[in-house]
Amino acid sequence: MNQPRSFTATEFKAKCLDIFDQLAARKLTRVTVTKRGRVVAVLTPPDEPGDAAGRLYGCMRGTVLAPPGFDLTAPILDEPFLADEGEVHG
Repeated sequence: MNQPRSFTATEFKAKCLDIFDQLAARKLTRVTVTKRGRVVAVLTPPDEPGDAAGRLYGCMRGTVLAPPGFDLTAPILDEPFLADEGEVHG
Protein backbone atom coordinates (compact mmCIF):
# COMPACT_ATOMS: atom_id res chain seq x y z
CA MET A 1 0.00 0.00 0.00
CA ASN A 2 1.02 3.55 -0.57
CA GLN A 3 1.50 6.09 2.15
CA PRO A 4 -1.35 8.32 3.32
CA ARG A 5 -2.19 11.23 0.99
CA SER A 6 -3.62 14.65 1.61
CA PHE A 7 -5.78 16.67 -0.79
CA THR A 8 -7.35 20.09 -0.64
CA ALA A 9 -11.13 20.11 -1.02
CA THR A 10 -10.72 21.49 -4.55
CA GLU A 11 -8.28 18.70 -5.53
CA PHE A 12 -10.51 16.08 -3.93
CA LYS A 13 -13.57 17.36 -5.80
CA ALA A 14 -11.71 17.07 -9.12
CA LYS A 15 -10.24 13.62 -8.39
CA CYS A 16 -12.75 12.01 -6.03
CA LEU A 17 -13.78 9.08 -8.25
CA ASP A 18 -10.14 8.15 -8.88
CA ILE A 19 -9.36 8.51 -5.16
CA PHE A 20 -12.28 6.22 -4.28
CA ASP A 21 -11.03 3.64 -6.78
CA GLN A 22 -7.52 3.78 -5.29
CA LEU A 23 -8.89 3.34 -1.77
CA ALA A 24 -11.03 0.38 -2.85
CA ALA A 25 -8.01 -1.20 -4.58
CA ARG A 26 -5.93 -0.66 -1.41
CA LYS A 27 -3.48 1.56 -3.29
CA LEU A 28 -4.03 4.26 -0.65
CA THR A 29 -4.16 3.62 3.09
CA ARG A 30 -5.63 6.94 4.17
CA VAL A 31 -6.77 10.13 2.50
CA THR A 32 -7.05 13.41 4.35
CA VAL A 33 -9.12 16.22 2.83
CA THR A 34 -8.40 19.77 3.95
CA LYS A 35 -10.29 23.00 3.47
CA ARG A 36 -8.49 26.27 4.18
CA GLY A 37 -5.76 24.33 5.96
CA ARG A 38 -8.11 22.45 8.32
CA VAL A 39 -8.86 18.73 8.09
CA VAL A 40 -12.51 18.23 7.12
CA ALA A 41 -12.51 14.53 6.23
CA VAL A 42 -10.44 11.39 6.59
CA LEU A 43 -11.06 8.44 4.26
CA THR A 44 -9.82 4.88 4.64
CA PRO A 45 -10.32 1.78 2.50
CA PRO A 46 -13.44 -0.26 3.23
CA ASP A 47 -13.16 -3.30 5.47
CA GLU A 48 -12.95 -6.70 3.89
CA PRO A 49 -16.26 -8.50 4.55
CA GLY A 50 -14.73 -10.85 7.13
CA ASP A 51 -12.74 -8.12 8.91
CA ALA A 52 -15.76 -6.28 10.29
CA ALA A 53 -17.26 -9.46 11.72
CA GLY A 54 -13.90 -10.40 13.20
CA ARG A 55 -13.69 -7.11 15.09
CA LEU A 56 -17.23 -7.46 16.43
CA TYR A 57 -16.82 -11.03 17.69
CA GLY A 58 -15.70 -10.86 21.28
CA CYS A 59 -15.68 -7.05 21.41
CA MET A 60 -17.52 -7.07 24.78
CA ARG A 61 -15.17 -9.65 26.33
CA GLY A 62 -14.14 -8.60 29.82
CA THR A 63 -16.80 -5.91 30.21
CA VAL A 64 -19.21 -7.91 32.39
CA LEU A 65 -18.11 -9.31 35.70
CA ALA A 66 -20.04 -11.67 37.97
CA PRO A 67 -19.39 -11.42 41.71
CA PRO A 68 -17.45 -14.30 43.26
CA GLY A 69 -19.72 -17.24 44.07
CA PHE A 70 -22.49 -16.06 41.74
CA ASP A 71 -24.22 -19.05 40.11
CA LEU A 72 -25.18 -18.22 36.53
CA THR A 73 -27.23 -21.42 36.30
CA ALA A 74 -29.42 -20.80 39.37
CA PRO A 75 -33.05 -19.70 38.85
CA ILE A 76 -33.56 -15.96 39.14
CA LEU A 77 -37.31 -15.94 39.83
CA ASP A 78 -38.96 -16.89 43.10
CA GLU A 79 -42.38 -17.30 41.45
CA PRO A 80 -43.31 -20.22 39.21
CA PHE A 81 -43.53 -19.81 35.47
CA LEU A 82 -47.04 -19.78 34.03
CA ALA A 83 -45.93 -22.36 31.47
CA ASP A 84 -45.17 -24.74 34.34
CA GLU A 85 -48.88 -24.57 35.14
CA GLY A 86 -49.94 -25.18 31.51
CA GLU A 87 -50.65 -21.53 30.69
CA VAL A 88 -48.92 -19.98 27.74
CA HIS A 89 -50.26 -16.42 28.08
CA GLY A 90 -51.31 -14.79 31.31
